[in-house]
Amino acid sequence: MPKWKLVRRALTPTVVVRLYYLAKHGAVISGRSEVDVAGTTEWGRGCVISAFTKIKITGRFVMGRCVQIGSNCFIGAGPGGLIIGDDVLISPNCTILTGNYKYDRLGVPLPEQGAVNQGVRIGNRVWLGANSVVLAGAEIGDDVIVAAGSVVSGRIAEHSIIQGNPAKVIFTRR
Repeated sequence: MPKWKLVRRALTPTVVVRLYYLAKHGAVISGRSEVDVAGTTEWGRGCVISAFTKIKITGRFVMGRCVQIGSNCFIGAGPGGLIIGDDVLISPNCTILTGNYKYDRLGVPLPEQGAVNQGVRIGNRVWLGANSVVLAGAEIGDDVIVAAGSVVSGRIAEHSIIQGNPAKVIFTRR
């Protein structure tokens, strides 16, 4: 990352970030959260980001309308991109990652092996339960409920209720 971006990120006051996203997207961001300012965002109206949440944006970050992100979440919207649909509830302590380290060479430190950036797509009306983790490359369909503490990777069909590590369908909503 260029040095000027790091300086801009470090020196931008929280109140400026909050006003920027309020004016641009109508989003309400807690003063106790940490959200990067980026021109690669497209957010719908009525989004709420709660206290102690960190959102790191280095790629495309699309959020539909009325998305609510609970407290103490970590969201990394990297080069792979992150798309979140409308009316999504993200409970406290959730993590969403769009990248991962390569790890195929033994004896080489992980940061030196490079990274794999895969996008994440979360459909409309999804509820991520507390302490859930969504890994790079995940695609969650519409109307899915993710039980608390689940780890999501791969494709999840719409109308599912999923649970576990790795998350598996335990019920299909009708």
